[in-house]
Amino acid sequence: MNEPSPTPAAVAGTLYIVPTPIGNLSDLSPRALKILDSVDLIAAEDTRTTGSMLGHFGLRTRMTALHEHNEEQVAGTLLARLAEGQSLALVCDAGTPLVSDPGYRLVAAVREAGLPVIALPGPCAAVTALSAAGLPSDAFSFFGFPPPKPAARRQWLSEHAYWPHTIVLYESSHRIQGLADDLAQALGADRLVAVAREISKRFEQHWRGSAGELPEWLAGDADRLRGEFVVMIGPGPARDTQAHIDALLRPLLRDMEPSRAARVAAEALGERRNAVYRRALALAEAGDSQAPEA
Repeated sequence: MNEPSPTPAAVAGTLYIVPTPIGNLSDLSPRALKILDSVDLIAAEDTRTTGSMLGHFGLRTRMTALHEHNEEQVAGTLLARLAEGQSLALVCDAGTPLVSDPGYRLVAAVREAGLPVIALPGPCAAVTALSAAGLPSDAFSFFGFPPPKPAARRQWLSEHAYWPHTIVLYESSHRIQGLADDLAQALGADRLVAVAREISKRFEQHWRGSAGELPEWLAGDADRLRGEFVVMIGPGPARDTQAHIDALLRPLLRDMEPSRAARVAAEALGERRNAVYRRALALAEAGDSQAPEA
């Protein structure tokens, strides 16, 4: 067995992407701790939150704020610091930076300048929750927070009703009940769903069941509506493309010739016109609609 390598200090002129604990401070890795202690500056989403964490570990590294409202303004200044040979760590409030958190503009600018960016592995709520959910994880789609307004959220869910992979979302305590109510309405009561809340914290919970059961589970205990949530939606049912084409073609063929009906249906469904036209002809010839003569 190889001996473990010594934990290196930060290298001059390098930007480090440093994941921080999402609850349990023991999850901060020795490597992350060394980097945070040895960089010249830490760019933090909230300096108060990061300052509390640093104080827990006895670190006094200088900090500057980088959040969604000022990132575009401060990215140039931080890039100049790196170009001068200073080392920099980017952190968010909790978890892996840039995963539904700010930092993209800074990382892109540093990359375009040809300066090194090193990402450390570490805590990520989305991946941690998915690994314990019992949902297909060979392929999954992370969408961050869903639309906050009910109508837009229901529309978004409906548009992803047939998504072929597990969907991973973040949600706040203020909107989790609304999201739960919308899941069954937009995706069907039987859709498989998993929820993780307060990951790695004292009151961590994991739940798995149907979309129809989720609202009742949340309502069963007021504490279940508190904290930060990861919501995972199982893959949608296979879309019956032929059934969708036929369902649209039949009424169209009552008033249109097959070529025109096929054009309308293909545009509406995003399908190839030639294939839809062949199906329209087949339906017309089979007398499956009262189609006019072509």
